[in-house]
Amino acid sequence: MSAESSAIATQGRPLAPARRLGAGLITGAADDDPSGIATYSQAGALWGYAMLWTVVLTLPFMIGIQMICAHVGRVTGRGLAANMRGHLPRAFVLGVVVLLLVANVINLAADIGAMGAAVGLLLKGPAWVYALALVALSLGLEVWVPFARYSPFLKWLTVSLLAYVLTALVVEVPWKMALMNPWPAWPWTKGYFVVVVGVFGTTISPYLFFWQASEEVEEATHSSTDHPLNSAPDEAPESFRRIRFDTIFGMSYSNLVAFFIIVTAAAVLHAHGFTDIGTPADAARALEPLAGKAASVLFAAGIVGTGLLAVPVLAGSAAYAVTEAFGARSSLSDKPKDARVFYFIIVGAMLLGVVLSALPVDPLRLLFSAAVINGVIAVPLMVAIMWIACRREVMSQFVIGGWLRWLGWGATVVMALAVAGMFLQ
Repeated sequence: MSAESSAIATQGRPLAPARRLGAGLITGAADDDPSGIATYSQAGALWGYAMLWTVVLTLPFMIGIQMICAHVGRVTGRGLAANMRGHLPRAFVLGVVVLLLVANVINLAADIGAMGAAVGLLLKGPAWVYALALVALSLGLEVWVPFARYSPFLKWLTVSLLAYVLTALVVEVPWKMALMNPWPAWPWTKGYFVVVVGVFGTTISPYLFFWQASEEVEEATHSSTDHPLNSAPDEAPESFRRIRFDTIFGMSYSNLVAFFIIVTAAAVLHAHGFTDIGTPADAARALEPLAGKAASVLFAAGIVGTGLLAVPVLAGSAAYAVTEAFGARSSLSDKPKDARVFYFIIVGAMLLGVVLSALPVDPLRLLFSAAVINGVIAVPLMVAIMWIACRREVMSQFVIGGWLRWLGWGATVVMALAVAGMFLQ
């Protein structure tokens, strides 16, 4: 049977579960980057199990907004910034992508520093050498490996997040006490509220919006049977089923891992009065005398694995956003010589992250700066995404509606409240 006949024969047939996992899985896993691990570790160390409700509450909203971003990319065949460029004021679009670039570079610095420190814990030696080596590896793979082979590598990296599930299993967790905290506890002091806002901002992050939409475009580009749904509406049922499965699985996986990180920090660090967590490496270091070598090694190994996944996603999402906003070529499918601006931004963002990570800057200050910038752009960006996704001239017959529209606007309101709280504090 020819390739064309095979494609026709399988059209409309549901994909196997493993083949349905792609952009949503990678995006969800990248959300648990080393900076996110630091935030979740701080939450558990400071407030124990009273923080677990945050990952439960944010899950449906995270699923909603990420699924909408995926729909925009799949329906239009263009990324978020490309769609915004055609339908929103140029000043707004440029302002958002520039701030996203700055926030991503700061986040990259925090993640790169954490990766180097984690390898230093595992192997001993200078952390900066390990950081450089890991960045060089990430950069080489993202720039020189074709997307069709690079995407499966990113999928395999998502397995590294299981290190945090295993960590929770090797420490002594009073599960009955932990599972009694699915709803908000109410020690609403200033410090508690600040951590809540930090968890919300870490979980629903602007760079994830751009990445998932653009990866839908990349995956369709590499398929001989997929086309933008605006021009091939018959492909919509299977495409939307795949996106729904992929996104729900990926975001649930992400928040489940966050749940286990908070549980581990609560059961070990908070229970022993160890609340001074500035970086994920601090958490890994503190686990050894309290929970044993195995827990410390698993936690540190997870930092390295998630960093290798998050660093290219952070750099790539910035490159997608900037090049799409200016109408330049923006695809990991292109060779560097054919998309020079795109790859220049990827390389430049990573190198700036390396330089910033080497400066004597408090990691907490880096994370706070990135959180503030993301807070500035998150709500107007989410409003813009919803506006685009609800416009018939953009989405044709596939304008979002029903429960997905409610979740998207709900996520926007939740983030608006979180950001308002951050600035009030």
